[in-house]
Amino acid sequence: MKPMTAPLSRRRLLFAGTASLVIAACSGGSRSAAAEAETSDSDPYADSEWRKVTEAEWKERLDPKAFAVLRKEDTERAFTSPLENEKRAGTYHCAGCDLPLFSSETKFDSGTGWPSFWKPLPGAMGTKDDHKLFYTRTEYHCARCLGHQGHVFNDGPAPTGQRWCNNGVALTFRPA
Repeated sequence: MKPMTAPLSRRRLLFAGTASLVIAACSGGSRSAAAEAETSDSDPYADSEWRKVTEAEWKERLDPKAFAVLRKEDTERAFTSPLENEKRAGTYHCAGCDLPLFSSETKFDSGTGWPSFWKPLPGAMGTKDDHKLFYTRTEYHCARCLGHQGHVFNDGPAPTGQRWCNNGVALTFRPA
Protein backbone atom coordinates (compact mmCIF):
# COMPACT_ATOMS: atom_id res chain seq x y z
CA MET A 1 0.00 0.00 0.00
CA LYS A 2 1.30 3.46 -0.94
CA PRO A 3 1.82 5.86 2.04
CA MET A 4 -0.40 8.92 2.10
CA THR A 5 1.30 12.28 1.91
CA ALA A 6 -0.31 15.58 2.79
CA PRO A 7 -0.38 18.22 0.04
CA LEU A 8 1.99 21.15 0.42
CA SER A 9 0.03 24.12 1.70
CA ARG A 10 0.77 27.78 2.42
CA ARG A 11 0.41 27.00 6.13
CA ARG A 12 3.09 24.28 5.95
CA LEU A 13 5.41 26.57 4.00
CA LEU A 14 4.86 29.39 6.49
CA PHE A 15 5.52 27.05 9.43
CA ALA A 16 8.71 25.72 7.82
CA GLY A 17 9.95 29.27 7.14
CA THR A 18 9.17 30.46 10.66
CA ALA A 19 10.86 27.41 12.19
CA SER A 20 13.97 28.07 10.09
CA LEU A 21 14.13 31.69 11.29
CA VAL A 22 13.81 30.68 14.95
CA ILE A 23 16.52 28.04 14.58
CA ALA A 24 18.80 30.52 12.82
CA ALA A 25 18.24 33.17 15.52
CA CYS A 26 18.94 30.76 18.35
CA SER A 27 21.73 28.74 16.81
CA GLY A 28 25.39 29.35 16.98
CA GLY A 29 28.64 28.08 18.31
CA SER A 30 29.62 24.96 20.12
CA ARG A 31 29.36 24.08 23.77
CA SER A 32 32.96 24.95 24.70
CA ALA A 33 32.39 28.57 25.75
CA ALA A 34 29.33 27.68 27.80
CA ALA A 35 31.15 24.85 29.51
CA GLU A 36 33.53 27.47 30.88
CA ALA A 37 30.63 29.08 32.77
CA GLU A 38 29.08 25.81 33.94
CA THR A 39 28.49 25.44 37.65
CA SER A 40 30.86 23.25 39.65
CA ASP A 41 30.07 19.86 41.15
CA SER A 42 29.24 21.43 44.51
CA ASP A 43 25.73 22.89 44.43
CA PRO A 44 25.29 25.68 47.01
CA TYR A 45 21.51 25.59 46.46
CA ALA A 46 21.01 21.81 46.76
CA ASP A 47 19.13 22.19 50.05
CA SER A 48 17.27 25.36 49.06
CA GLU A 49 13.58 25.62 49.85
CA TRP A 50 13.13 26.68 46.22
CA ARG A 51 13.99 23.11 45.15
CA LYS A 52 11.08 21.79 47.25
CA VAL A 53 8.34 23.87 45.57
CA THR A 54 5.86 21.53 43.88
CA GLU A 55 4.56 21.89 40.34
CA ALA A 56 1.13 22.85 41.71
CA GLU A 57 2.74 25.56 43.87
CA TRP A 58 4.72 26.89 40.89
CA LYS A 59 1.51 27.02 38.82
CA GLU A 60 -0.14 29.05 41.56
CA ARG A 61 2.82 31.44 41.99
CA LEU A 62 3.67 32.12 38.33
CA ASP A 63 1.89 33.71 35.40
CA PRO A 64 0.97 30.95 32.87
CA LYS A 65 3.60 32.13 30.34
CA ALA A 66 6.31 32.29 33.01
CA PHE A 67 5.29 28.82 34.25
CA ALA A 68 5.55 27.41 30.71
CA VAL A 69 9.07 28.80 30.29
CA LEU A 70 10.51 28.38 33.79
CA ARG A 71 9.04 24.98 34.64
CA LYS A 72 8.30 23.37 31.24
CA GLU A 73 11.29 24.76 29.28
CA ASP A 74 9.06 26.49 26.75
CA THR A 75 10.24 29.48 24.69
CA GLU A 76 8.40 32.78 24.49
CA ARG A 77 7.74 34.29 21.09
CA ALA A 78 10.58 36.51 19.86
CA PHE A 79 10.17 40.30 20.10
CA THR A 80 7.38 40.06 22.73
CA SER A 81 9.31 40.90 25.91
CA PRO A 82 9.54 44.54 27.02
CA LEU A 83 12.86 43.59 28.66
CA GLU A 84 14.43 43.18 25.23
CA ASN A 85 14.44 46.98 24.91
CA GLU A 86 15.24 47.76 28.56
CA LYS A 87 18.20 50.19 28.65
CA ARG A 88 18.35 51.33 32.29
CA ALA A 89 21.11 50.35 34.70
CA GLY A 90 20.09 47.58 37.06
CA THR A 91 19.93 43.85 37.65
CA TYR A 92 17.91 41.08 36.00
CA HIS A 93 16.53 38.51 38.44
CA CYS A 94 14.94 35.07 38.06
CA ALA A 95 11.16 35.51 37.84
CA GLY A 96 10.79 32.29 39.83
CA CYS A 97 12.94 32.81 42.92
CA ASP A 98 14.33 36.36 42.52
CA LEU A 99 18.00 35.29 42.35
CA PRO A 100 20.08 38.01 40.61
CA LEU A 101 21.20 36.54 37.25
CA PHE A 102 22.59 39.33 35.05
CA SER A 103 23.90 42.88 35.36
CA SER A 104 22.63 45.43 32.85
CA GLU A 105 26.32 46.12 32.11
CA THR A 106 26.50 42.80 30.22
CA LYS A 107 23.29 43.27 28.20
CA PHE A 108 23.52 43.83 24.45
CA ASP A 109 21.21 44.00 21.44
CA SER A 110 21.62 40.66 19.67
CA GLY A 111 18.87 41.31 17.13
CA THR A 112 17.31 37.92 17.97
CA GLY A 113 14.18 39.22 19.73
CA TRP A 114 15.15 38.08 23.23
CA PRO A 115 17.09 39.86 25.99
CA SER A 116 20.74 38.84 25.53
CA PHE A 117 23.78 39.10 27.77
CA TRP A 118 27.46 38.32 27.30
CA LYS A 119 27.98 37.05 30.87
CA PRO A 120 25.83 35.98 33.84
CA LEU A 121 26.56 36.91 37.43
CA PRO A 122 28.96 34.48 39.17
CA GLY A 123 27.25 31.31 40.43
CA ALA A 124 23.85 32.33 39.04
CA MET A 125 23.48 29.67 36.34
CA GLY A 126 23.62 25.97 35.78
CA THR A 127 23.80 24.42 32.31
CA LYS A 128 22.90 21.18 30.60
CA ASP A 129 22.83 19.79 27.07
CA ASP A 130 19.54 20.26 25.23
CA HIS A 131 18.78 17.75 22.46
CA LYS A 132 15.26 18.97 21.60
CA LEU A 133 16.25 20.16 18.12
CA PHE A 134 18.28 18.32 15.50
CA TYR A 135 21.51 19.50 17.12
CA THR A 136 22.81 19.92 20.66
CA ARG A 137 22.42 23.30 22.35
CA THR A 138 23.42 24.40 25.84
CA GLU A 139 20.39 25.20 28.00
CA TYR A 140 20.90 27.28 31.12
CA HIS A 141 18.77 27.59 34.22
CA CYS A 142 18.67 29.50 37.49
CA ALA A 143 21.12 27.87 39.88
CA ARG A 144 18.75 28.24 42.86
CA CYS A 145 15.27 27.17 41.64
CA LEU A 146 16.38 25.42 38.41
CA GLY A 147 13.96 27.55 36.38
CA HIS A 148 14.70 27.44 32.63
CA GLN A 149 16.03 30.76 31.34
CA GLY A 150 17.28 30.17 27.80
CA HIS A 151 20.26 28.96 25.78
CA VAL A 152 23.87 30.10 25.53
CA PHE A 153 25.74 30.36 22.23
CA ASN A 154 29.27 31.26 21.16
CA ASP A 155 28.32 34.11 18.82
CA GLY A 156 28.24 37.02 21.25
CA PRO A 157 30.42 40.10 21.63
CA ALA A 158 33.76 40.51 23.38
CA PRO A 159 35.02 39.96 25.95
CA THR A 160 33.41 36.48 26.32
CA GLY A 161 32.12 35.81 22.80
CA GLN A 162 28.99 34.37 24.42
CA ARG A 163 25.31 35.16 23.89
CA TRP A 164 23.13 34.20 26.83
CA CYS A 165 19.77 34.36 25.02
CA ASN A 166 17.10 34.69 27.74
CA ASN A 167 13.32 34.43 27.75
CA GLY A 168 12.13 37.82 29.00
CA VAL A 169 9.17 36.27 30.84
CA ALA A 170 11.67 34.31 32.97
CA LEU A 171 13.21 37.57 34.24
CA THR A 172 12.29 40.54 36.38
CA PHE A 173 14.23 43.80 36.19
CA ARG A 174 15.32 45.87 39.17
CA PRO A 175 16.56 49.36 38.28
CA ALA A 176 19.73 50.54 40.05
